Amino acid sequence: MSSWELLIENRVLTSGVAGWFVAQVLKTLIHAILTGRFQAERLVGSGGMPSSHASTVCAMAAAALRVYGEGSFEFAITVMVAIIVMHDAMGVRLETGKQAKLLNEITAAFRNLEHTPFSGFSSEKLKEFVGHTPLQVLAGAILGILIGAFMP
Repeated sequence: MSSWELLIENRVLTSGVAGWFVAQVLKTLIHAILTGRFQAERLVGSGGMPSSHASTVCAMAAAALRVYGEGSFEFAITVMVAIIVMHDAMGVRLETGKQAKLLNEITAAFRNLEHTPFSGFSSEKLKEFVGHTPLQVLAGAILGILIGAFMP
């Protein structure tokens, strides 16, 4: 069996990829519905509803449970990684996005003044979609668990 075939038959890996892909597509559609405009960047971008980070790691954990069982080290590893990733998405990364938004607002306000030391700064905005709210993480986790549990 080739390496490619082994990768395709790895249920934990394919569940994780499917969890990421489905969440990214849903995130893009939800963003388009809420804002009235399609942004292709949302297909690969961070932040938004549902969390593709949570969907990916929970799909892998659910698949590991299904394939290896609750007493396996594979399941234990995927659960611990899922907890760390989801905690980080709601914590540090969410705060980073909030700070980026505030810094973008401050920088824009200073650029509008006539005499300011900020006039030479880059006009490139910081990314504001970085982390997730608890609801976005929960939605991603549920999506991932369903994908990992029911993927053939």
